[in-house]
Amino acid sequence: MTSILIFSIGVVGASIILVGISLMFARKKIADASTMLSEAKDQIKNTKRDIDLEKRDALVKFKDEMHHKRKEFELELKRERLDIDRLQSKLLAKSESLEKREIQLSDLRVELQQKERNLLRSEDIMRANEAKIKNLHSELIAKLEYISGISKDEAKATLFDMIDAEVRLSSQKFVQKVEEDARQTAKERSTNIVVAAMQRYTADLVAPHLSGVVHLPNEEMKGRIIGKEGRNIKALEMATGMEFIIGETSDITVSGFNPIRREIAVRTLEKLINDGRINPTRIEETVAQCEKDIEEIVQEYGKNAVLEFNLQGIHPEIITLLGKLHFRTSYSQNVLVHSKEVGIFCRMIAEELGLDGSLALRAGLLHDIGKAVTAEIEGPHALIGGDIAKRCGENPIVVNAIAAHHEEVPFQSIYAIIVVVADTISASRPGARRETLTAYIKRLEKLEEIANSFDGVKKVYAVQAGREIRVIVEEDTLSDEQANILAQNLARRIEQEMSFPGQIKVNVIREKRAIEYAR
Repeated sequence: MTSILIFSIGVVGASIILVGISLMFARKKIADASTMLSEAKDQIKNTKRDIDLEKRDALVKFKDEMHHKRKEFELELKRERLDIDRLQSKLLAKSESLEKREIQLSDLRVELQQKERNLLRSEDIMRANEAKIKNLHSELIAKLEYISGISKDEAKATLFDMIDAEVRLSSQKFVQKVEEDARQTAKERSTNIVVAAMQRYTADLVAPHLSGVVHLPNEEMKGRIIGKEGRNIKALEMATGMEFIIGETSDITVSGFNPIRREIAVRTLEKLINDGRINPTRIEETVAQCEKDIEEIVQEYGKNAVLEFNLQGIHPEIITLLGKLHFRTSYSQNVLVHSKEVGIFCRMIAEELGLDGSLALRAGLLHDIGKAVTAEIEGPHALIGGDIAKRCGENPIVVNAIAAHHEEVPFQSIYAIIVVVADTISASRPGARRETLTAYIKRLEKLEEIANSFDGVKKVYAVQAGREIRVIVEEDTLSDEQANILAQNLARRIEQEMSFPGQIKVNVIREKRAIEYAR
């Protein structure tokens, strides 16, 4: 029992201790809780204070912004009011100006109405006066017709005839005087221009020309060129298309109308002589090599001629033809040198006249390109050259100047006339052509002699340096058909009995003229 009681007392004491401990922890927690509560309250107070401060700051800023915007608004409102005041002032000024103009217009309208009334009154007076004048005019004409004994129309016709005769006489005298002055002035100026162009140009008296004669070193070489049974000379003629004339002298003459082929033949023969190997195979090889050499030389001469005058846009075909002119001569005058001279003279004369010197130079340089192909194409070289220039896209003025420089087509510009003048200057200057006057006259006389040998021929004229022969026939002896036959027969006779490059135009003229006199 006692133990139980002790145990019970012990349990109770332990319980009391435990309760005391629990109370101690509870008091501590309560103290902590109260501390935290007080801290929380302090934080809440601080937060409220911060919020109040922020509210006050925000309110102050808002009030400042509102105050600032209100000031800006007031300033803007003042500016707008000032603008409105200025616009109102302008409107008032314009309104006053419009009122003044309306007043002026009303005054002008009144004045205009008054002037219209005055004008109507003046027109009425003028019509009345016009009627009086017409009556007086009619009475005056009637009196004049009565006094003169002729009508008004007859008097008018007589007066017009007298005035017309006087005007015609005066105009004829004036035109005649102007023509004489212009003719004299033009003659003097043209003479001065031509002389100035000739004096400004300097060149060799005799231009270099190509020869168709090959000199042989000895008689043995002549036999080697001929070959066994003439096979070498035949091979040469077949390969070159030229005729080789071997005479008693130690020279061989190459004959043919194609200057390029003639130059190839001369160069081939010279190379064969220098090489010493002469046989048909070697001849063909040498001819082929010389042809290539000549082609290169032709291109070189053509390009040099174009570059010398700085011409642009020249067709390659024309450049080749210019190069070929180097191997062509006209009465011993080198045609390429002649063409250059004509181009220079054309430029000089054109510049003296205030024209395009470059265009005139181009026409003069190209005027004889037709001579480069006369061995292959039949026809006058001027017309052939004009066709080539047209096909190659040359200026129509240049084309006409080329085709018309022997007057076979009409002149279409002054440049064509300049080319004719320059061509004459170049051909006739001292030393340009070495053909003797006797040989020239003999050739013309031969043409005229052949033409005069036909029946029915009245007169014969060899013109254009022997390029054309004009035959005037008896119109009562020959008919039109017989004149055509005469032209054909004459052309055949000239071909058989004469040697000439290019062609000769046979122009047979038959005309019937009826003449009567009124006495």
